[in-house]
Amino acid sequence: MSLDCKENKTLSKISKILLPVLALCWMMVIFWFSAAPAPESSEMSYTVGLQIGKIAVADFDAWTTEEQNAFAEKIEYPIRKMAHATEYAILGMLVSGTAYAYGICGKKAIRYAWIWATFYAATDEFHQLFVPGRSGQIRDVILDSAGAAIGILILCRVGRVRQRVARKK
Repeated sequence: MSLDCKENKTLSKISKILLPVLALCWMMVIFWFSAAPAPESSEMSYTVGLQIGKIAVADFDAWTTEEQNAFAEKIEYPIRKMAHATEYAILGMLVSGTAYAYGICGKKAIRYAWIWATFYAATDEFHQLFVPGRSGQIRDVILDSAGAAIGILILCRVGRVRQRVARKK
């Protein structure tokens, strides 16, 4: 999907239902993660850090518990920020697909999807002001909007590659 309307006829009526439903479900997932109080959210990131250590570090199991914990704590912040960007990259893709399914194409679809994802990021950070131990951060809105832009651009790139492959057939 290059978000070019010339290809739009290939989308089924199911896409017009499925893509917005998936986007709304993904927004609920983001809301659920944001509604987690700070200790619970940190514990999730810490657990992911331990799993990354087990997968990425050859002798991680041979490390002491203290060394494993220090590793998980050290990468907790980057994990949290990558999670932000990834959540919104996926949202950007889903909103782009929804726009495209409804005939909003090209640069207009890209702008629409990015603005929508950025608006949702801002409301999500506002929501976090009311969650115990959490705070709303402008830098997270910026990170989220960058993630959305990356997701949208990836989707556009994949669409262009698909178009080229289809033309060669």
